[in-house]
Amino acid sequence: MRLVLDTNTAVSGLLWGGVPGQLIDAAAAGRVKLIASLPLLDELHSVLHRKKFAGHMAEQGTAAGVLFEGYAALVQLVVPTDIGPVILADPDDDMVLATAVAGGADAIVSGDAHLLAIVAFRGIPVITSAAAVSRLVA
Repeated sequence: MRLVLDTNTAVSGLLWGGVPGQLIDAAAAGRVKLIASLPLLDELHSVLHRKKFAGHMAEQGTAAGVLFEGYAALVQLVVPTDIGPVILADPDDDMVLATAVAGGADAIVSGDAHLLAIVAFRGIPVITSAAAVSRLVA
């Protein structure tokens, strides 16, 4: 299964594990292929380096750079497709869609209300982490 994780899902999985973390673990085990683009990786890098996460990372004995490099090593990089404006309420979400189209994703994994509200884009479903994990098990 080829998945694009939105930044919040990737951050959640990297920092707290849980269900999003299961998707990252599945990618590390070769059961899932994660797709990303440079703009999505840039956003992830920026978010992981926010001061509000430093304490949690220190408690876990890790650092933003380590988490970022580990994630970046798992993803297949693609150049986002030009899709034009889609999510007017949050244009940054368009990059997730553009990356998914370019990478031939089987699903977009997100907890973002704007993305989930569109249900699917160009035949690519937008699903929660829990739905993605249940598809892995099925």
